[in-house]
Amino acid sequence: MENKIVMSKVVLFCFLFFYFTTTPTTSQEVEDTREFAYESWSVRGPTRWGMIRPEWRMCNNGTMQSPIELLDQRVRLVTSLGRLKTRYTPSNATLRNRGHDMMLKWTSNTAGFVELNRTQYFLQQIHWHSPSEHTINGRRYDLELHLVHQSLTGQLAVIGIMYQIGAADSFLTSMEGHLMHAVSNRTYQERFVGRVDPTLIKFGSRRYYKYVGSLTVPPCTQNVIWLVVREVRTVARGQVSLLHVAVNDGSDTNARPIQHTHGRPLDLYTNEDFIYRRN
Repeated sequence: MENKIVMSKVVLFCFLFFYFTTTPTTSQEVEDTREFAYESWSVRGPTRWGMIRPEWRMCNNGTMQSPIELLDQRVRLVTSLGRLKTRYTPSNATLRNRGHDMMLKWTSNTAGFVELNRTQYFLQQIHWHSPSEHTINGRRYDLELHLVHQSLTGQLAVIGIMYQIGAADSFLTSMEGHLMHAVSNRTYQERFVGRVDPTLIKFGSRRYYKYVGSLTVPPCTQNVIWLVVREVRTVARGQVSLLHVAVNDGSDTNARPIQHTHGRPLDLYTNEDFIYRRN
């Protein structure tokens, strides 16, 4: 009898492990963004996303939506949440034109993770928004990078990094050849690009804002942990232009408008809480 109970527990564990590591979740961002638009005048614009598909209704009805305005005057200064650890590793990836942005997607759970409060969130993909979606103290920047992570139980965590025009970004420099291929091939949808090292993405600061929000594209899933790096990095003007040209959607923006905070707390964590490690 005891052996049967043990065997049942083993089978259940294997099933749950397989389910959470291989089954796609509807909470993830759509991989074809051409169904919606960013222009306010469009019938498919941001204020109408929730009416395009029933499963996107949170885009209009949610009270924990992103992006938001990050204001130092309303932050809670926190020094003891528990350390944020990143452990990234080079892994195979695919570069995809989603219709309004370029997404770099790694093979499932092989590119490492960020650890927050003893939970590991595995790096799934990154993509860029121009101009930035979040604002810091009222200022919108030239570019924002999102690193999308997911835990084995489906919880999402996104790290955001802001950029202003200046010196070239080294990670985008390493991707320019692949982006140029997308520019030269008008029918480009996706391409395997080999091993890409996420540790080449520079955070630049150990100070970051933290709040609970949503995905910034449909289905606008809520209860997403947002970690936005406080330091603004630099990117070359030509690199921002290359991202727009590679997408080739005829628009000069892929940034969702600022959403209402509805009284959500906004925390600013100090540098004692951030550990960045290369594998």
